Amino acid sequence: MSLRAIHSAASGMEAHQFSLDVVANNLANASTTSFKRSRTNFEDLFYQNEKLPGTDSTAGQTGVGTSVGLGTRVASTSLDFSQGSLRDSNGDYDMAIVGRGFFQVDDNGAPAYIRAGNFTRNANGLLVVGSADSGRILQPQIEIPTDATDVSISADGRVNVLSAGQITEVGQVNLYRFANNQGLLQKGENLYVETPASGAAVSSVPGQDGLGSIRHRVLEASNVEPVRELVDLIKTQRNFELNSQTIKAADQMLQLISNLRQF
Repeated sequence: MSLRAIHSAASGMEAHQFSLDVVANNLANASTTSFKRSRTNFEDLFYQNEKLPGTDSTAGQTGVGTSVGLGTRVASTSLDFSQGSLRDSNGDYDMAIVGRGFFQVDDNGAPAYIRAGNFTRNANGLLVVGSADSGRILQPQIEIPTDATDVSISADGRVNVLSAGQITEVGQVNLYRFANNQGLLQKGENLYVETPASGAAVSSVPGQDGLGSIRHRVLEASNVEPVRELVDLIKTQRNFELNSQTIKAADQMLQLISNLRQF
């Protein structure tokens, strides 16, 4: 019936509207440090089976059946954790993770995880990742002496400072990994939070246990490819329009049926 077509097309419009929102967010964060793009996954809805495959008939069992679906819906959104491009920043405390892993920061007393390595030093000399609202302290804490004239961070996370003509190691940057990155909860401000779906965070030294290494004075850029997102944007828009045309066609058929009594 045309009503079924309208329902299916309406579900398609709703799903593609959500997909458009995801694409818009990807494009908005094309310049966000270490941002990971999202992809919308769809699934079909319940099917009405007029005749099941293998149904007995006078000619024997049917090889195929007769069924029609009732539309689509958004099944999930998947995060793409592929490596973003690396760009020199020359920031004394900037770091990029090359490969797998996250930094851990303190988020109001609770652990949170972040790929963005645009760290600075606060008034107490501790390394923090800044945001528009607050500075979150890197865990475990690393304090940079006030008289330090130079800072170097090795690929395995050892932090050395030059102070009073001597090189001193002042801390170790650890990285964290999860069994399922897709299970992490995005909190905003580049933060991810552990969930039962992600599994517990496992800490190790950079370069060990499958974790990536650290590049000093480098930042990881967003992995959003604007051209790819624009293609997705056009496809989403066209699919939305096609579903709206389906609704118009179904409506015209209903009008024709309702006008039959006039002939």
